[in-house]
Amino acid sequence: MATEQEKIKRFKRVAENRTNRIIEQIRLLGNCANKSNYQYSEEEVEKIFFAIEKELRETKSKYNLEDQGRVFEL
Repeated sequence: MATEQEKIKRFKRVAENRTNRIIEQIRLLGNCANKSNYQYSEEEVEKIFFAIEKELRETKSKYNLEDQGRVFEL
């Protein structure tokens, strides 16, 4: 079983690598904004960023420790 220090090191290594890959892909997506090479509508751009932002919110919520274990009440 991995120790706490091993888990910390693994998290940092994996999270840094994945974050850097995501950032690079976002930069590449930005290249699609070049209207001399691509044609797109505002609606298509909104769909792209809505999907990205939705996934980001859902993933971020997994890290929100304050909300874990809360019970829904009306």
